[in-house]
Order: sequence, then C-alpha cells, then structure tokens
Amino acid sequence: MNQERVAELITELLKELGEDPQREGLLKTPHRVAKAYEFLTSGYRQDLNELINGAVFQAESNNMIISRDIEIYSLCEHHMLPFFGRCHIGYIADKKVLGLSKLARIVDYFSRRLQIQERLTSQIAEAIMEQTNAEGAGVVIECRHLCSMMRGVEKQNSVMTTSTVLGSFRDEAMTRQEFLHLIQRDVRHG
Repeated sequence: MNQERVAELITELLKELGEDPQREGLLKTPHRVAKAYEFLTSGYRQDLNELINGAVFQAESNNMIISRDIEIYSLCEHHMLPFFGRCHIGYIADKKVLGLSKLARIVDYFSRRLQIQERLTSQIAEAIMEQTNAEGAGVVIECRHLCSMMRGVEKQNSVMTTSTVLGSFRDEAMTRQEFLHLIQRDVRHG
C-alpha cells in the first residue's frame, strides 16, 4: 500500500467534507489514517501459508478442537465502517492439528480487509479445512456493525450471527449439535 498516496487522498476527503486539513488538529491526520488503513487491510498483503508457518502438527486422535471468543475487527465493504465481535471455531482433527495461535491468525488474516461477515465466516472455515484436512469444521461469528449502529437503522444493540459448517459438521447432526452446545454458553450470554 502506498501510504503517501492514501494520505493525499485523505487530505482531499477532508477538504470535501468541509474541513481545513491545515488546522492544528488535522495536520497529521492523513498520515495517521493511511497508517491505520495499512494495518486494517494488512490481510491483502499477507500469505496464509507463511502465516501458518508450518504449525500443523501430527495428532493421534480425532478430537473436536474448539477455540472460543477470538476477537474480530474488520471493515464492512459497503461503508468502510468497522464491525467487531467474536469468533468461535471448532474442527475435528484428522491426524493434524493447528497451533492454537494459528486459529486467531487465520481470523485476522481474513478480517483485516474489506469484508462482509457472511463471507468472512466461510473463508475461515474453508481455510481450517484446507490447512488441516479436518473431518469437519464449524465457525460461528457474532458481530456488531457500526454501519447499522451509527447510521442507517441506528440499532445500537443489534448483533449479527453467522455460521458455516463443513464436512462432518454439516453431514452429521450429532457433531454439529456437540459443537453448538459447547459454544452455546458464550453465544447465549454474549
């Protein structure tokens, strides 16, 4: 990302909004915004395989592995406003497990770009299946969207929940129910 070019564009945006980019409080704003957007969209400039960095380990059993309450911060592709919340991931290992921190890194990889929550949920589940050859995977994401809280319908307490289930999580009702039951405590009391 060309930070200087983005800063120039932010300066122009400030002018269009009726602001004076030369006033004291805004002098460094274009560069700050450019730096912030570089971080918030860093998922475009990363490689998932490098991020995983070989942290896929052999496992003896095919246990269900669950990681709950992984924080998500992303930008809605429709208004470029933040949405944020948490992600719950479950998968059934087929002789391979991911290092625990890699689940959070996968979430960040896909959320640090312009997104819609529905696609984000699917991308995370598909990446886990691909990286581990899991029997199945499930992802549930709960987020608050500033585009519907600050503008538009202005519903401050609304939470959007999306889920993707793949493999045995989709094909076997008992497996899906076990996953949903194990994360249910957090979903209900979020």
